[in-house]
Amino acid sequence: MSLLKPQLPKIGMLYLDHVLRFFDRSNFQGWPDKIEQVIYHWGNDKQRFINEVKQKKIDVLIGNIPATAYETFRDIARALPDVTFIPSLDSQFSNKSKENVTHFCEKYQLPIPKTHIFYQQDEALAYLRDAEYPKIVKRSYGPSNYGGYFVHKVDTVDEAVRLFSERRYFPAYIQDFVPMKADIRVMLIGHQPVCAFWRRPPEGEWLTNTSQGGSMDYQDVPREVLDLAVRVSKAAKAEYWACDIAVSTKDEYTILECATAFAAFPYIRDWIGQYLMWQLAPAQFTKPYFVDRNWEELGKIDSSLLRTMRHIRFGHASESTDTGEYAPADEQYSLLNTYHENDEEWPSEAWNFQDINRDQFSRPYFGHDYSDVGNQNADLASEAAVSQTVSTALDTGIEDLAELTEFANESTDSTTIKPQQLVDFFLSVKGVGTLLAEGIVETLGVEGTVEVLNEQPEQLMLFRNLKQKKLEAILNQWHECELIN
Repeated sequence: MSLLKPQLPKIGMLYLDHVLRFFDRSNFQGWPDKIEQVIYHWGNDKQRFINEVKQKKIDVLIGNIPATAYETFRDIARALPDVTFIPSLDSQFSNKSKENVTHFCEKYQLPIPKTHIFYQQDEALAYLRDAEYPKIVKRSYGPSNYGGYFVHKVDTVDEAVRLFSERRYFPAYIQDFVPMKADIRVMLIGHQPVCAFWRRPPEGEWLTNTSQGGSMDYQDVPREVLDLAVRVSKAAKAEYWACDIAVSTKDEYTILECATAFAAFPYIRDWIGQYLMWQLAPAQFTKPYFVDRNWEELGKIDSSLLRTMRHIRFGHASESTDTGEYAPADEQYSLLNTYHENDEEWPSEAWNFQDINRDQFSRPYFGHDYSDVGNQNADLASEAAVSQTVSTALDTGIEDLAELTEFANESTDSTTIKPQQLVDFFLSVKGVGTLLAEGIVETLGVEGTVEVLNEQPEQLMLFRNLKQKKLEAILNQWHECELIN
């Protein structure tokens, strides 16, 4: 009889250059074997990445994939059929865009604000002419709204068309405005809520982002909200998940965002690691236990301490009676195993609408048609048309980064962005000094700085003395910067 323990699957951490890492090895405390890491370097790195995964004989790749690389990793996953991606590419479908969140929720009949998505200019304009206002317009692509920077409330057709003329978001993603008391973020592991908190807008405002003055607290999250989050997590078949759920002034609940990519304290990432180790090797690791509504007590701890707390464990309560007439009820939400399916639920050939429809959106974006919306403001129409004559690029949140990354990599081209150009750009923003400007460019490099500015600008707030207002000033300046126009 062999006393050898069963062979464990070989784990690899999936990282991408210049992208914040959700996990590291310390989140998998107790895993006895070496945990590999494989880094995707952007550009033409797909085949090299595939070869490295094969060479290291990795069985499981763990990590989130940003929107800009999602379609590439669809191809990579198909080229590695024997490798399990955690989360799966299907579970990460909603990470790519708000458009995908809408398709996901509609398929599973999950409540969302009424949403319209347009890939053709005339259809978008026709809708805006006849729509009832206010509306919410969002940049679809990317997992985050960066403190509300890419979310806009428009009260009239003029405001809506002016916004699209200036921002050129593609596709046109338009939602009914839901008057909200607050929204609630719920984080789940194995379909069990492990953290939940309210985010409330400041008085007289509608954005709940704490960077915009909103407040947050952890008490008395309604069971109905937790139940809805569990439904969404199960539909996504996600090992870990987060939902933002709007609470209307009529106490109705609708899903605003959902994804596997979300901000989480280190101890929650440790919990995910515990769960995944149990899932991958149930014979060697104990199923973790997370106390129902643990967040109500942990949320009382100062956030500066929560950011450093690690490896929190919970013990089961032990209760008994003499006669057995009473036994405590099972926990409200069970920690469940999740299972991968071989078939693709969201194949790109059918669901990558942005690339399929990219050439159908006419140019200039809303410019020449602006005067047809019913408001005969000739000056405003002329301004919109001029704006589009100057710049006609559609803002999808994806292809801009691809073009800039390629641009930054062409080191032999005299037009390549130089480090000093980026330093000078930062120095042109009020409140940004030389130390900060040089520190950003030296830390991230040219390619990384461009990527962060386009795809993950919130990462800039990791630099000392760079807060939300300064970030917004940088983004406004970047939008007008001659380096990208």
